[in-house]
Amino acid sequence: MLFNSINFFVFFIVVTGLYFTIPHKFRWGLLLLASCYFYMSFIPIYILILALTIGVDYIAALQIEKTSGKKRKLYLVISIISTCAILFVFKYFNFFNSNFESLAHVLHWNYPIGALKLILPLGLSFHTFQSLSYVIEVYRGNQKAERNFGIYSLYVMFYPQLVAGPIERPQNMLHQFYEKHDFDYERVKSGLFLMLWGLFKKMVLADRLALYVNEVFNNPGKYHGMSVIVAIIFFAFQIYFDFSGYSDIAIGCARVMGFRLMTNFSFPFSSKSISEFWRRWHISLSSWLNDYLYTPITISKRGWGKYAIIYAVLVTYFMSGVWHGAGWTFIIFGTLHGIAVTYEILTRKLRKKISKVVPKRFYDIFSILTTFAFACFAWVFFRARTVQEAFGIIKAIFKLNSFSSIFGVLLSPFEILLFILLSAIVFYTEYKGTKYGSIDRAVLSHPKLFRWLTYMSLIVGIAILGNFDKIDFIYFQF
Repeated sequence: MLFNSINFFVFFIVVTGLYFTIPHKFRWGLLLLASCYFYMSFIPIYILILALTIGVDYIAALQIEKTSGKKRKLYLVISIISTCAILFVFKYFNFFNSNFESLAHVLHWNYPIGALKLILPLGLSFHTFQSLSYVIEVYRGNQKAERNFGIYSLYVMFYPQLVAGPIERPQNMLHQFYEKHDFDYERVKSGLFLMLWGLFKKMVLADRLALYVNEVFNNPGKYHGMSVIVAIIFFAFQIYFDFSGYSDIAIGCARVMGFRLMTNFSFPFSSKSISEFWRRWHISLSSWLNDYLYTPITISKRGWGKYAIIYAVLVTYFMSGVWHGAGWTFIIFGTLHGIAVTYEILTRKLRKKISKVVPKRFYDIFSILTTFAFACFAWVFFRARTVQEAFGIIKAIFKLNSFSSIFGVLLSPFEILLFILLSAIVFYTEYKGTKYGSIDRAVLSHPKLFRWLTYMSLIVGIAILGNFDKIDFIYFQF
């Protein structure tokens, strides 16, 4: 059930209506049933996989809390291994298996193991990380083990953020399922606006850009020069509007019912470095990797000095690439970002000296542009289907042609100008939102006439310019 579908619209109205109608003590049960239905609308049988991971981590957390010493650590290890094993089988087995098979072929060895015919369950990487954060926090003593199996199940399966995040922490979410949320007009209005805003970004901007991006990336030998450059830049905007649009809908949907999900984006294209970019982009993943991978590595290697930081950075970004997908393209994507952040660490003093000589405005603009250019370059590997295809696309950049080649069949000058205008409006509005604390506050703080003009503009924009082909959100594949 996609957020950008009529089915979800009906589902949301029914579930939300019932949520505010039934007594508080039954609400968590309603949300759990609704979340199960939401997940089963994709591939029903896969809810059993989710149930298995929930059961293992629920029991492990209880055992961790009531034991000590080596037994306590053993339960943590069992939980991590079992949860990650399921992720490995469905997401990574065929990748490793095919690489071992290729190696065996080169060495003339007999390799009898074949590929598994499995479909990756939607959102498996997301709820794996969310489950792991719960068990780890219980082990660290920062969270009490949840006794109510249904509440814990809801923590993992809460439908607004089940498929593509934000990846929540137990300290932020578990207690909210016990709180009584009364109907609050201002909060509901804020949540509905966020949902509308996210839907506009997805259907009008991301899905329209997808038509051009898919054509170029799916036919790498057909286009070159400016056509490819524009496709690469458009993909950067497509993935931002697509994923931040999903996050807005998820956060808004939860807010309508009174739940507070963490912010997942904070104006990332204004970043002056790759490390800053990751503090602003997919914040829930970046903070998860920082808390459970980067920080523990730096602590364990503290005797290495600055090399401990470099080692932790390279491992963390490598794992970020692996998390995104089972393929060398994703590994290269993550490694490139790790190398970029390592460069920032090694050149920090030099860049500080340069920044004192060069005018600040010029230096900041140059930093923003180079950061964006690097992010676009790395996204080529993220978007390409194979490493060979990625290098073919990069090579095609240098086969220069005229700007006119991007028009015609793919895009008209009017469509490009319209996209630039709408994107500028979205970015400006979100920039103003940072001064108010959030985009919804920026809009809702204006007079009633302005607010209703904004609502109607978004609705009319979706109705006229929206792509109604029900294109999946990009991060659904993870």
